[in-house]
Amino acid sequence: MIIHNGGPLQQLDEIVLFPFDDHSLPLQCGVELHLDGYHTPCGRTRIVVGLGEEGAPDSERVVYYGSVQRVDDILLMWYLGQGDEPGWFERVCFATSKDGYKWHKPQLGLVEYKGNRRNNLVDLNQGKHHVQSCVVYYDPDEPDPSRLFKMLFQSRKYENSFAAAYSPNGLIWRESPNNPVGSWLEMAGGTMHNGCYYVSGQGGVHAGGVRQLVSYISYDFENWSQASCMGMRRSNVSPRPAVAGGSAGEQIHLGAGLWNRGNVIVGFYGMWNGHPSNDRRLVSMDLGLAVSNDALHYREPVADYPIVSAAEDGWEELPGGHTLVNYPALIQGQGFEQVGDETLFWYAPWPEQSSDGVRVASWPRDRLGYFQPFTAARMRPGQGAHVVSAPIDLGDKAAKLALNVDGLSEYNAVTAQVLNEQLEPLPGYAETECIAPTESGLCQPLTWQGRETVEHDGPIRLRLNFSGVRAEDLKLYTAYVTAATS
Repeated sequence: MIIHNGGPLQQLDEIVLFPFDDHSLPLQCGVELHLDGYHTPCGRTRIVVGLGEEGAPDSERVVYYGSVQRVDDILLMWYLGQGDEPGWFERVCFATSKDGYKWHKPQLGLVEYKGNRRNNLVDLNQGKHHVQSCVVYYDPDEPDPSRLFKMLFQSRKYENSFAAAYSPNGLIWRESPNNPVGSWLEMAGGTMHNGCYYVSGQGGVHAGGVRQLVSYISYDFENWSQASCMGMRRSNVSPRPAVAGGSAGEQIHLGAGLWNRGNVIVGFYGMWNGHPSNDRRLVSMDLGLAVSNDALHYREPVADYPIVSAAEDGWEELPGGHTLVNYPALIQGQGFEQVGDETLFWYAPWPEQSSDGVRVASWPRDRLGYFQPFTAARMRPGQGAHVVSAPIDLGDKAAKLALNVDGLSEYNAVTAQVLNEQLEPLPGYAETECIAPTESGLCQPLTWQGRETVEHDGPIRLRLNFSGVRAEDLKLYTAYVTAATS
């Protein structure tokens, strides 16, 4: 299946229609977008990877400028640890989990630290160089088994220009002979999209300051573009005045951690809110939501909305009893996963000196935001609340449709109609023939009388209709178009 939403025309087995992706669901009538931000209870942030014991390489700081990747049914995490040695010196540490909440730090025996190898340090240059951030890619289709895992990292070794390394297991890393492979970049996330590697961060050579979301690309992980795409910015855009200093104003911190869902890429970015005085101690930083369909150009569905709020995030206890920043602030890495019926995202406090562990934010599966219908006086009779998708080419495949929906009752419904690209109804897929779900759920199937799948030679559009005397109770979180298995 191929969706024509402005992104690359790539074959997909599943198309995910999020309400905040207005390129995949461009036509809307009588619906309002709501985002569901994560807010932790006051002082009760759940730390899932905490500080190590005395003498461990992460005994002083646990910093999440790292990555989580799933391999089979195990989650692997690479994060940065700081021991009790003087100065700022972080190394790449490793942990594993099955559920995303309980993490194990294995004694890998690879790198000597404080006179022994009983630690969870990965072998990246034997930990001889400070690492400031790392983004790990896992490519099970890679033909070279020594390159199943790929890493971009920022290190003092290369004066913070990003470098590449490869590993067969994610534990023993060997550097590229061409390092550094890229420019100066403080990175947060990366993905492979339509045969190309992308890394997101803050850097590049663009007008208007360094804290804006930029991306570099490569097709072989060795030859990276020298120029970057400036994908999103928050400051120096009219009518906002130019920032009066490096820390003042609304900026984007370290690009975005990326969640690639095929037809859409979801990014969580650092929402840097600088004080007009340019005093860095007064910076606050939530995490914002950005969306892309091509992995280069990003947009905010709701401007300045904190998808993960820093407010009350356990700030009463900090390492050393103080922080360089007086206001709450967060950092993000590469860390989205679906675990069971939940969507999980890992993050940590900022700045690094205040980071006492990795936290986890959670949502019911794919419920980051929803459409809710409303009635407007300017609607004509019979118009009704509905949305229509971008054209979807099914190719030679039949497709199934399912909804992630809440608020269903005997007084309302969400139904589906299949149209051709020119918005004309297709026989057999009328709204009156739709067998809609009657119960709320994370993946409720939609069928039509005598038809469980959609089949058509040529592009289609899906029209989702909201109806009933209590239509305003409905919350449509996601629609899934999935290739039917034979």
